[in-house]
Amino acid sequence: MAESTDSQKRYPKRIPYGMMNFVAVRRDGCYYVDKTRYIEEIERANKFFFFIRPRRFGKSLTMSMLQHYYDVNDADMFDMLYKGLYIGDHPTPEHNKYLVIYLNFAVVNAELSNYRKALDAHCNTAFGIFCDRYAEYLPDGIWERMKAECNGAVEQLDFICNRCAEVGQKIYLFIDEYDHFTNKILAEPGCLDDYRSETHGTGYLRNFFDTIKAGTYSSIERVFVTGVSPVTMDDLTSGFNIGTNYTLNYEFNEMVGFTEQEVRDMLTYYTDFCNLHDYTIDELIEIMKPWYDNYCFAKAAYGETTMYNSNMVLYFIDNYVRNRGRIPDNMVEENIRVDYNKLRMLIRRDKEFAHDASVIQNLVNNGYITGTLKTGFPAENIGDPDNFISLLYYFGMVTIAGTYEGDTKFVIPNEVVREQIFRYLLDTYKENDLTFENYEMSPLCSRLAYRGEWKQYFQYIADAIHRYSSQRDKQKGEYFVHGFTLAMTCQNRFYRPISESDTQGGYADIFMMPLLDIYHDMLYSYIIELKYAKSRDPESKIEELRKQATEQVIRYSETDTVKTSVKTTTLHRIIVVFHGTEMVVCEEV
Repeated sequence: MAESTDSQKRYPKRIPYGMMNFVAVRRDGCYYVDKTRYIEEIERANKFFFFIRPRRFGKSLTMSMLQHYYDVNDADMFDMLYKGLYIGDHPTPEHNKYLVIYLNFAVVNAELSNYRKALDAHCNTAFGIFCDRYAEYLPDGIWERMKAECNGAVEQLDFICNRCAEVGQKIYLFIDEYDHFTNKILAEPGCLDDYRSETHGTGYLRNFFDTIKAGTYSSIERVFVTGVSPVTMDDLTSGFNIGTNYTLNYEFNEMVGFTEQEVRDMLTYYTDFCNLHDYTIDELIEIMKPWYDNYCFAKAAYGETTMYNSNMVLYFIDNYVRNRGRIPDNMVEENIRVDYNKLRMLIRRDKEFAHDASVIQNLVNNGYITGTLKTGFPAENIGDPDNFISLLYYFGMVTIAGTYEGDTKFVIPNEVVREQIFRYLLDTYKENDLTFENYEMSPLCSRLAYRGEWKQYFQYIADAIHRYSSQRDKQKGEYFVHGFTLAMTCQNRFYRPISESDTQGGYADIFMMPLLDIYHDMLYSYIIELKYAKSRDPESKIEELRKQATEQVIRYSETDTVKTSVKTTTLHRIIVVFHGTEMVVCEEV
């Protein structure tokens, strides 16, 4: 024990990046952001608790923390796990009083043709572990009897519930990623009928949730279910209609993810312990905030606090500490892009723009979208615009930003998500045989940042716009030109494109803010005023727009936001005018 203490004095706490096992986090001396105060809130809530958050937001670690708190067999580890945390000083009477069943649907093969077999296999393993782990609390020979008498997950769960009731034992059931199969199913074209057969009527998954409901009359005392989308919940609600969805509740807004104060505390610990003082805490927050912050999970919390993506914060701090105070070269973790690809498969079930694309294009061009936030909706109604906006919200692609004319207002929360949204648009264009590749853009991006060669860069974008727009008339127009240009500049690793009304002078189309904290030696930054004339407009309109753009780009370049951000770079003020889909002006002011 002394050796461990000496080690802790010499080395900082391990950063629990990617860790989801609460026991390992506490046993290995990891830095843990204390969320145990929410145990009291959960116990005061209804006993059958549904909770949705985006991927990689800390749900699984929170669930692991709850499992061990309530597990009767972990009572001897209570001090090791919870000493020094809020709940260690304020334990509730229910701690370590339950037999725990943990099901992780993420590991279930979600293919429709194999789903029942895969669910049976996963539950068979989980229920076998349950019978062995709690053998001293259960009737003798329960595992052997279950194997002999029960066929499949539904019968096994019913058997376990009844046997636990016979001996007066209470079960706490945890289900992680309950909607995993839904996301997989919805990504497959033409599968909606098969999906409906599994979740409606006498479908197997419906029966499974019916059995959970029946178990609450005997031995299932509490249920805690997490996921990332509300689709399954709505389809299964009539099968398990006693559950309460706490996703949008004010008191649970901060239960996963990190508040800014929690991020500051963590940064302070590591900068002090590791003597990393090239940046102040305020400067580090200023760097991290645009990329990882700005999530709001309850309307009532808007304006009070925003949440950071916990996984991305840990990624940043882990790299910052390991590289002795150097900002990560890539602010976006690669696993986030992998998750984005899963989302793209879900929402792109065909190659035609439909409601989803028009919603995203409005989001890109207006900077916000409005709609009604739904608590759930059937899978067959996923194409409804309000439902699609809600789906984007639950996946973390948009966040609450107040209200607008009676509807909820949603915005892209941060730069990590902005990159994903714009990559989605570009990938959609590429599906229509538009050819532009990273290897073509990379040297143009480099020359833009280091040589000030901007004309080739914008000409490449303009050529791509013209090639694509000629394929389908419905995509021509100002929205397409502006959105496509913004999406392309967002892929430039040297800049953080800003296209919003955050400058004192008004609306700047695109300010390419240099990422000098990463690329210290880059030399040039850009502010671009983009104007659009319809193809039928006369040449006089072009000259009028050229004059407007010139006046505006000069005014925008004098704002404090731009002056502060360009730092040591030379600012180029560029005006671009499109006549239809032809770029007719591209010049420096």
